[in-house]
Amino acid sequence: MDASDGGAVVTASALLTQAVRDLAGAPKEGLGEERESRWRGRRIVRVGEAWHLGALLLTDTHALATAEVLRAADPGRRGYTAESARARAERRAEALRGGFGEGDVVHVGWTMIDVYAVDAGSASGPLALVDGVPSVRWSAAGGFMPLEAYLRERVALLRGGA
Repeated sequence: MDASDGGAVVTASALLTQAVRDLAGAPKEGLGEERESRWRGRRIVRVGEAWHLGALLLTDTHALATAEVLRAADPGRRGYTAESARARAERRAEALRGGFGEGDVVHVGWTMIDVYAVDAGSASGPLALVDGVPSVRWSAAGGFMPLEAYLRERVALLRGGA
C-alpha cells in the first residue's frame, strides 16, 4: 500500500517490528561467533539468540541475514568418505566446545541488515525495495517476494500454524 491511495506507507522496519511482536514466546535459536585462542582452540561461542525465518534472523532489536546453520554435536569417531563431511563434523564440534548444548541449532556468519537503508530505497542483505514494496530474496537463486507475505507465512510456520 502507498500514500497515493490514501493508506499508510508500509516499511520494512514496520513489518519486521510487527513480526517481532507476533513471535513473542516462540522458540529462538542460537547466534554464534567464531573464536580462537591458543589455550582453548577454535570454537563457536553464543552471542545471542534469534527467531529463524528462512533467509532472515530476527532478534528483539535487529534483522540479520542467515548464513551457515549447524547443529552442535560431538563428531565421534567416524570414517568420512568426503573431506566436506569431516569439515562439517568439526564445525559442529566447535559449537559444542563453545558452550552450545548437544543438538542446539547454531547460526554462524550472519550479517546485520540495515533496515533503515531498505526503507530509504536501498538494498541490504536479502531485503530491498522493489517497485516501492519491501521485499525479500528468499534464496540466493530465487527472486524477490513481498516481505509482508513472506513474514506472515514464516511466522505462522514458526508458531506452529499454517
